[in-house]
Amino acid sequence: MPPNNPKADLERLLSRGDFLNAKNLAGEILRRNPRDGDAWFAVARCAIGMNRLRVAEEALSRAEKTIVGNPRISFAWAVVDHYLGRSEKAAERLRALIERKAPNAHDAQVFLADILHRTGKRAEMRALVEQGGAWLGDIRGRIMAARVRAKDDREGAIADFEAIARAPGDVVMRRNAGFEAVQHLDACGEYRRAFDLATYLQQLEAAPFDLGGFTADIDLQRQLLSKGTPWFTPRVPPVEGLSFIVGMPRSGTTLLEQMLDRHPQVAGIGESEGIISLGDSLVHAGVWPRGLGTIAPADAATLQENYVSVARTSEVEGKRWLVDKSLHTWRWLPAVAAILPGARCMHIARDPRDTAVSIYLSNFNVRNFAWAGSFEGIRTVMEAERATSLEALTALGIAHEAIVYEDLVDDPDAHARRVTKLLGLELDPAMLSPEANARTVLTLSHEQVRRPINKASVARWKNYEWAFGAEWDRLVGIHEARRKK
Repeated sequence: MPPNNPKADLERLLSRGDFLNAKNLAGEILRRNPRDGDAWFAVARCAIGMNRLRVAEEALSRAEKTIVGNPRISFAWAVVDHYLGRSEKAAERLRALIERKAPNAHDAQVFLADILHRTGKRAEMRALVEQGGAWLGDIRGRIMAARVRAKDDREGAIADFEAIARAPGDVVMRRNAGFEAVQHLDACGEYRRAFDLATYLQQLEAAPFDLGGFTADIDLQRQLLSKGTPWFTPRVPPVEGLSFIVGMPRSGTTLLEQMLDRHPQVAGIGESEGIISLGDSLVHAGVWPRGLGTIAPADAATLQENYVSVARTSEVEGKRWLVDKSLHTWRWLPAVAAILPGARCMHIARDPRDTAVSIYLSNFNVRNFAWAGSFEGIRTVMEAERATSLEALTALGIAHEAIVYEDLVDDPDAHARRVTKLLGLELDPAMLSPEANARTVLTLSHEQVRRPINKASVARWKNYEWAFGAEWDRLVGIHEARRKK
């Protein structure tokens, strides 16, 4: 038998993306040697892969105590910095790797170009591409070059993106390139081409969607909510200064968060990983959702502290309110009521057809959003969200506001007043200029929120009217009934 080599096994698990087992193995190594830098670095890599960025910070700090000057750790720090909104710091780390010609300088150039693109620093990005280099020869570099080309030659860039998408190669990168082509085609009015290319891309990495398991969980929640009152009593004191934006992807969650983040007493924390971790913990403990009232007070306190420690960091020090816009919160509202009592919520909904088009034409992570690859999956999830969210917020006694996206963009001042009143704050005029927010936006809406509030996306579905049948009528009727009259 080959000799036991935990470090080699760890690397194999990491290389195939098996982060849960890799994390467990790294934990076993650390129990034997708590100062093992390689194991701490593995924990960080697992945490990044599982979107547990605060865990990654801690693990990288521990790894650096025994591994000094490692370029892989520097690169990992750049990833964490960027996705926690410290993009300038991330860019500094990457430039240092490039200047010293580190072994991962090639990767650093690609990542730096992506950061410059996402933060709107197009002139710097163009200069980086025009410097040339071997990094432009791989599929990632070709995507960056096409992004630069799109500024002056959109048709040429579309051809470049689509060529990458339809050629053999890494599926993730092909999807990245293809969906950029989709967005440009949509902007050019090439709707059929955009839809057909999106359909091709959605099939490239289609993941199975457990419709039965998904609907069973939602049905059980609705059964418990049907009495109109909570079936549990929180075992922990209320939290202070915590709020959630609740809604489907592409429904205006980022716009609302950016408006709130402009208030001097509010900090948007993006799509925090905390709510997913909380939900997973409750599932693994065997108390979700029926047994929420059986959680021991000490366990509930630990779960609450775990969430709060992820959300309230040094970057948001001094802010009275935090706003978490996780796209998964609507599925975990009983967890919010049980573990984070006192939190306030803002539910936002958009025309289901506009939401569906926007989701389908966007590059969602197939692991976390397997349902996003088909109109049927999108409609199924949307029906569950529409049937559950407001009912849960009301039955669980969670203080909330219900907002309709079309009404928000029609009268942003009135809606800004509503949400600040919910938080016990006065309106700040800066909230009406979310495009001036300097904070890095890492969601799929990162470009849209850099424009003033507008109605350009309202009724976008009409460009794709042929994709909708009578099966959407019920959802449309629910939405129209909620509109301001």
